[in-house]
Amino acid sequence: MTNEQDRGRLIASDRVEGTSVHNREGEKLGSVERFMVDRASGQVEYVVLSFGGFLGLGERYFPVPWQALDYDPAHGGYVVDLTREQIEGAPSYEAEEPAYDRTFGERVYGYYGFTYL
Repeated sequence: MTNEQDRGRLIASDRVEGTSVHNREGEKLGSVERFMVDRASGQVEYVVLSFGGFLGLGERYFPVPWQALDYDPAHGGYVVDLTREQIEGAPSYEAEEPAYDRTFGERVYGYYGFTYL
């Protein structure tokens, strides 16, 4: 078994899911529910944050561009330059996943100030 420093720059997907996401002030904004990978390039495009709800009821999901997150060992998870209000106003969904098409990508990336390629 290796320790965290020996693992290098890669991380297994099951170790990302459930990881906390905080803002720079240390406020927990949610946790990683899943991430979305481009089939052709193999690149992660979105991290889907779960936020709100109780015992799985009323939970919302917020796709965030992968490049908006930084891993911060001091927080034990990922950090974003966002407030709770910005997350609450972001494109989201409840039960039914959206079509992750170009229109949706431009909307999400634009909301966070990134260009969808």
